[in-house]
Amino acid sequence: MIRLATIGTSAITRRLIEVVGLTEGITVTAAYSRDAARGRAFADSVGVVGAFSDLATMLSSDIDAVYIASPNTAHDEQALAAVRAGKHVLVEKPAVTSAAAWDRLCAEARDHGVVLLEAMRTEYDPGLDVIRELLGSLGTIRRVQLSYQKRSSRYDQVLAGERVNIFDPAMAGGALMDLGVYCIHALVSLFGEPDTVRGAWVTVASGVDGAGSALCTYPGFVAEVMYSKITTSRLPSEIQGEQGTLLIDQIAAPSSLTVEMLDGTSTTRALPAVPHVLVGEVERFVDLVETSGDATHDQHLTAATLRVIDAIRAESTPDQTRI
Repeated sequence: MIRLATIGTSAITRRLIEVVGLTEGITVTAAYSRDAARGRAFADSVGVVGAFSDLATMLSSDIDAVYIASPNTAHDEQALAAVRAGKHVLVEKPAVTSAAAWDRLCAEARDHGVVLLEAMRTEYDPGLDVIRELLGSLGTIRRVQLSYQKRSSRYDQVLAGERVNIFDPAMAGGALMDLGVYCIHALVSLFGEPDTVRGAWVTVASGVDGAGSALCTYPGFVAEVMYSKITTSRLPSEIQGEQGTLLIDQIAAPSSLTVEMLDGTSTTRALPAVPHVLVGEVERFVDLVETSGDATHDQHLTAATLRVIDAIRAESTPDQTRI
């Protein structure tokens, strides 16, 4: 049984703990927060016995692995400490804030013989395999549009002048890191890394990107990634081929895929419901730990995603008018 400790007390940590309860071979035995009272209250609320406010003490306790869901800028340091303590690490997306940081972390994980995995739910959703299966029916791919645009309820706090982690540049917040990362990971998983990247974004009052787009080029086709935390889109993502178009209802967690062919025929495929959208990543982590499996492929996809994010930042033109 893998004894897992959690870092972070946000809603995503609660959801991860729910999934652990549905998964064989793993259990949550401890929770960490820098605030001792907050950590204890969180642990009690989710039925976890151990509560720690000192990271080194927790890492020296009888745990086997750590799940990290702290603010983005804390991931690197906390994951490195866990790896060096000989603990397996499941780190929430985005794993770290740059490709170089991820490469260093992967090298440390190899040196210490532990599993390091990004908790990227899209990669372990069975819907992505069905998308791959359907690509062959579309003919030559010419255009891809992947979108995740959902207005955050916390944006109202930003408009009111409040500080919010997911919109805080000091915490590596913003729409690209929070939602765009899903589109980019799916893009590189399906088609590999693009040849070129160009982007633009809208800057909100806190100083981060609230919405943006990136244009990625591949041999023979172009791909557009669209992301927003300040507006909502009802439109599906699309993969357009010369013979047909695939409509994807939700790129981060597909539930319905529709193929519309040039001859006018249309087929919709409803995907089987999974017990929880996070179950795939937890099952993959458990399998890697139990079998001493090789996470190299998973890590390469995370590295490729972060390289594209690095390129978007480097090649983007931000709107200097903050809203």
